[in-house]
Amino acid sequence: MQMIYVDADACPVKDEIYRVAKRYAWRVVVVANTPLRVPTDPQIELVVCREVGLDIVDNWIFEHVGRGDIVVTADIPLAARCIEKHSRVIDVKGREFTRHDIGDTLAMRNLLDELRQTGVITGGPAPRSDKDRSRFLAKLDELIVAVRKAERMAGR
Repeated sequence: MQMIYVDADACPVKDEIYRVAKRYAWRVVVVANTPLRVPTDPQIELVVCREVGLDIVDNWIFEHVGRGDIVVTADIPLAARCIEKHSRVIDVKGREFTRHDIGDTLAMRNLLDELRQTGVITGGPAPRSDKDRSRFLAKLDELIVAVRKAERMAGR
């Protein structure tokens, strides 16, 4: 059964994910560093990573994600790792990361991070808009349909 893994600590679209996943009867695994409220639903699982250290949630997701699963994250290094395992990755604004663009995206992220650290630029990304929310919902729906179609074609 395909799953949606949510890098949840700073994810503003969890409710949207739950609704779309329910429509398609997909399981959702919400992974966080701290306990979060999730709906009481057998299709939704909360995993709280209590270990101390950097990237604990990212590492947990990477270890468990598989081919055809969907990962929702704004973390570009995690996205790059998950793409290597043939999963589909989408950010909270509806942008899909692919094997064709993840290298450029990672390089740009690193450059912007370096520029922020040196004070050349300040601030972060623009706030999420209603248009971003709509784009996210449409893209998540599109990814689920694409994964289901690929599975049918592969005879799985």
